[in-house]
Amino acid sequence: MRPPQAAPAESVVGAPRPAARPDQAHPGQQRPMAPPRPQPAAAHHTILCVNAPAMAASGPDGQLRGHGLHGFYRSGIRVVARMELRLGGIEPLPLQGTLTSAAEARFLGAVRLPGDPDPDPALTVERLRHADGVETVTVRNTGARPARLPLELALGTDLGPVAEIAAGQRSPDLPCQVQSAGLRWANPAHSATVTAKPSPHAVLAGAGVLRWDLEIQPGARWSVELRTELESALPGPRPPGGRGAGVPLPWSEPNVRCDDHRAELLVPRSLDALAGLLLADPDRPTDLYAASGAPWRFGLAPADALWAARLTLPLGTRLAAGTLRALARRQQIATGPGQHTEGLLPGAMRHAGPDLPPSCTATEATLLFVTVLAEAWRWGLPRQEVAELLPAAERALAALRGGLVEGFVTDLSRPAEERAAHPPAARSDVQAQAHRAALHGAELLAAFGRPGAEEWCGWAAALRARFRDQFWIDDLSGGRPAAALAPGGRPMPAVTASLVHLLDLGLAAEGELHEGLLDREQARVLAQRLAAPELDCGWGLRTLSAKSARFNPLGHRSGAVRVHESALAVAGLADAGFEREAGALLEGLLGAAAHFDGRLPEMYAGEQRVAGCPPVPHPAASHPAAVSAAGAAHAVFALAGVRPDVPAGRVLVRPASTAPLGELELTGLRVAGEPFSVRVSRIGVAVVEEASGALQLGAR
Repeated sequence: MRPPQAAPAESVVGAPRPAARPDQAHPGQQRPMAPPRPQPAAAHHTILCVNAPAMAASGPDGQLRGHGLHGFYRSGIRVVARMELRLGGIEPLPLQGTLTSAAEARFLGAVRLPGDPDPDPALTVERLRHADGVETVTVRNTGARPARLPLELALGTDLGPVAEIAAGQRSPDLPCQVQSAGLRWANPAHSATVTAKPSPHAVLAGAGVLRWDLEIQPGARWSVELRTELESALPGPRPPGGRGAGVPLPWSEPNVRCDDHRAELLVPRSLDALAGLLLADPDRPTDLYAASGAPWRFGLAPADALWAARLTLPLGTRLAAGTLRALARRQQIATGPGQHTEGLLPGAMRHAGPDLPPSCTATEATLLFVTVLAEAWRWGLPRQEVAELLPAAERALAALRGGLVEGFVTDLSRPAEERAAHPPAARSDVQAQAHRAALHGAELLAAFGRPGAEEWCGWAAALRARFRDQFWIDDLSGGRPAAALAPGGRPMPAVTASLVHLLDLGLAAEGELHEGLLDREQARVLAQRLAAPELDCGWGLRTLSAKSARFNPLGHRSGAVRVHESALAVAGLADAGFEREAGALLEGLLGAAAHFDGRLPEMYAGEQRVAGCPPVPHPAASHPAAVSAAGAAHAVFALAGVRPDVPAGRVLVRPASTAPLGELELTGLRVAGEPFSVRVSRIGVAVVEEASGALQLGAR
């Protein structure tokens, strides 16, 4: 979800309703002012622990104050809003608050003993917090005399849904009751408890306070474990659960060694962030997929889940398989009243910035489903699992077959009659995704003996010819692809980061890449445009050119840097041979990552990079976000150029010859389900050091 004032259209956080318009006033009579809207919650200064479907948010001091996003959450409900600690009646002086992993945080504070003449604090208070709702508080006495003082925790909650909290709404705390070793709150839909071990010496239900009377000897420590629980009284389907304690990650854990140590930090922290977003499909808990992001969109967004699965294929096919199966169960199977197109995956409209029409995430997800299945097959997804998913891919291709309007693919979620009567704009990134899906679909159909492969190859060739004829804009700068064609064929000349999809060609047979919609010269011109300062701000690609009159560095589609698109640009430029441009964009991402402690958010401001100034956070960015976490890791993997074709028993390695990271060694990758390791020298020469014996190797 995302705060409504900055929310893209697919956000599940609804925008607040506008204030009711006052009755018409008499002339000269002053109209009453509409009440101000609530200020949406912001997350950029929040310490956010995430372990789907749970999360915990606070400020750097560790106190949960009920402000903004503060609290423990489970399945979109705030279990506890306040957990304020006082020792001897005062709050500890905050010293440090930081994530130790995506799911855990550590907060450290200090307290001076009353009457202690020594200026050094004798007591430290450590809070170890886990997103799942467990917190351990430890008080240490390093002074020379016993510490006798009370520790109090003031607790409260509104049991509010995160959608309302994100919109800036805050209900009063519910009354609480004493329950065993803690407190309990309830409303008609949910109940929450906080229990403590050891039990408190006093429980003040009216004030919501747990109290312990401490006596800590010099050199000793005292700890209490607090556990929050949520119970639902509502009937209905089970919500998605988490990965579970004994369930392994659906990818291998790679080791990255290179001359640029920023990359060595970025990859493991990105994968740790992605792990915090993993959800288990309630229909088949062994199938895992990535939630879109926290805190705003902490659930299944099919396009984002597919992107995360695709970008982590170098680490294995298990996430792709779980994501594809979970989405196949949600695919639209039959047409009928209220339904549009058979084979469509769910997805809402997404705001595309001031110069382009909204894009349809259902279209993006449906096309991406075919690509992820085809590429997972190339990386080694077992043939039987591919065959089981092939009917869903055929249904997705069927949705694409009827999707042409004026020769180009538009919003597949709209009925064909509506699209014909009111043609929507045709976006260039949708054409690239459709072209790639057609070629990938043709490969799958041919390999599994299904009809239609030649038809789809011809369909893609015809789309390619139309695109080169109608989407290219000639100008004095050398030309550029149109971001979209308006109804009637008028080019929409916006310069946006969405053009990077034209360089995302897709993995083909023998480790090669598919032909793209651009010819070689057009790709060269686009590469130059992407690397120019109007789009490359030094921290990555702006979503909209800085030359646009509507450029806004904090606009999520009008100028902010979205990590996903910058990562796709790095990979696409490197694959196309524009390695220096790819290296420059990668340097921007690594530079930004260093300021975000190796954990890149979904997006940040597209302000021009200036020496000594860090990138500006975006207040509405999900942090972590699945596509940015997977994309950041993929940008590093792409430089090794590992391109497998497991069905053909072959893997090709074509690294970036300019070696932007210096010497690079990747171990722990997976090809055909087996470990794969590659080392790239400082002059761009690759050596495969570990691979399945069944694979024929080719390297440059």
